[in-house]
Amino acid sequence: MPELDRRSFLATSAAAPVLAVAAGNRLSGTYTLERLAAVLLPRREWQPYPRASDRAGWEGLPADVREALIAEGERELAAEWPALPASWFLDFVRTGDRARADSARARRRGKLRALVLAECAEHKGRFLDAIADGIWLTAEESYWGSPAHLNMQRAGAGLPDVAEPTVDLFAAETAALLAWTDYLLGAELEALSPLLRRRILLEVDRRVLTPCEQREDFWWMGLGPGGPRRSLNNWTPWINSNWLAANLLLEPDEERRRRMVHKSLQSLDRFLDNYPEDGGCDEGPGYWGRAGASLFDCLELVRSASAGAIDLYADPLVREMGRYIVRAHIYEDWFINFADASAKIRPDGDLVFRYGRRIGDRGMQLLGAHFAGAGLKGYTARGDIGRQLPALFNAEELRGAPAGQPLLGDVWLPAVQLMAARLKTGSPEGLYLAAKGGHNAESHNHNDVGNFILYAAGEPVIIDIGVETYTAKTFSPQRYEIWTMQSAWHNLPTIDGIMQAPGRKFAAREVSYRAAEEAVEFSLDIAGAYPPEAALESWRRRLVFDRRANEVRLEEHYRMARPPRQLRLTLVTPRAVRKEAPGFLLLERVAARYEPGMLEASVEEVKVDDARLRAIWGERIYRILFAAVAPAQQGDWRLTFSEVRA
Repeated sequence: MPELDRRSFLATSAAAPVLAVAAGNRLSGTYTLERLAAVLLPRREWQPYPRASDRAGWEGLPADVREALIAEGERELAAEWPALPASWFLDFVRTGDRARADSARARRRGKLRALVLAECAEHKGRFLDAIADGIWLTAEESYWGSPAHLNMQRAGAGLPDVAEPTVDLFAAETAALLAWTDYLLGAELEALSPLLRRRILLEVDRRVLTPCEQREDFWWMGLGPGGPRRSLNNWTPWINSNWLAANLLLEPDEERRRRMVHKSLQSLDRFLDNYPEDGGCDEGPGYWGRAGASLFDCLELVRSASAGAIDLYADPLVREMGRYIVRAHIYEDWFINFADASAKIRPDGDLVFRYGRRIGDRGMQLLGAHFAGAGLKGYTARGDIGRQLPALFNAEELRGAPAGQPLLGDVWLPAVQLMAARLKTGSPEGLYLAAKGGHNAESHNHNDVGNFILYAAGEPVIIDIGVETYTAKTFSPQRYEIWTMQSAWHNLPTIDGIMQAPGRKFAAREVSYRAAEEAVEFSLDIAGAYPPEAALESWRRRLVFDRRANEVRLEEHYRMARPPRQLRLTLVTPRAVRKEAPGFLLLERVAARYEPGMLEASVEEVKVDDARLRAIWGERIYRILFAAVAPAQQGDWRLTFSEVRA
């Protein structure tokens, strides 16, 4: 979907988000087992990247890139392998903490990855013993995944049951890391000890390949009887990308290898069926890196392993899924961050660039080159090895690519009911508005139907807080006890202390969007997002961005079944708030005007203790509470936001 032509006027209305298609078979229907037998390269013929013994390939990398890989490997040689004791898995059921086990596992994987790439870059053998240690240590772990995901096993959370291997995100990532290690350094490991490669195949097969081949009850597959048992999310392409890599690289039986590729394609088809037709990621841009971008990883693997025969890049949905990351971009590291998404991220620039290059999207290529620091010397390793390898061999081209921030003037994603608008296309100047409709059962959901955010000169003013560090409570029945998930901590009304409710039926109604050169308007009825006890008949929220005045108006019109005792409107900001005069608040760069006879404003300072939130918002945020002076059964409010020139 191209950026809107401001010379025209667009009006769109939707009652609920729309999925792409029902039960499509884009991949598995076209690339049947018979077709795969004809197009899939045999394992021994597939050479996606140079092996370590191919010195021309590795020494063809830029010198500073090879030097950086070797330096990182040297740092890891001097570091200890972290412990991963049973008691750290028990943390999760005792206190809800997953960090100690997750951090130790991530350090182990990062250390092994760095050692492997350093040996490939140098090829003198001095990293091989440490690599062997890493392979053996990984093989001896009871579980390759997170303690937070052990509810996939019949024994439930706690300690892993080694008799029932289950495949979560990180078990799959580990399998792919070992498979790439075997592919890149197979001859060197064989010389060190033939048992190393045998152990890799044994453990990857036992823990990932066989469970994925034999089971259909892993929810992320979407392949159980009657279709997916729940909405699919980033887990599906993320795990499939690693399952595909491990299978394509390691499985010696070609018939079994093809069967597993086809099953993976079936799972990806269910993910695509589940995706909004406009490519919008309701999990937010941070999760796009493991949703749309992990789908890209999958498509690149099967395209390479079929010598280009398997190619889905002409599919409109695949193209729109890539473009989402440009549409969600505000300025520099700031992105639209509804749901659990973080407001501040730095996407994998190489990944965005390559996806954009594959679908011929200049905006993605510009933004990818921007985040990759195109033209700059130096190389910083990012992500798992399956993403580092293409980035390494794309480094020279990326450095010569033009870089920029497209900064779209208008965005409308009707399926996920997300809009955004800025004062000037291509410039952070002036105000920027984003708002959403949707429902309260979205992936990584917050109760936030009708929420909006406001930026000025590329900096946040009215915000969505985001999510704290994950704990056991985050993905439990107690999720909405967490303050950041509640509508009272979003830019929304609270009626007699009653907030929005979770669930698919709690959704926006009568959503409309209109855009023109002079102004953009987004309106919706959010009454349906509140439970019956709120007694709301309607709550029509209208946001108007007047580009001529560089001003955003928030208009609320409500009607209730009974007179309310208390009506409050929340605004959350990271900016210090000053009451300049009755009906006038100053949020540093933005003035907020309201009718003092209708609303009374108070300000709460909130200390930010969580490390994840503090890294984005600093030590404190502020909640502005507008209380109705005389709550009535129906009424109208208006707030106006305008930029204040320094």
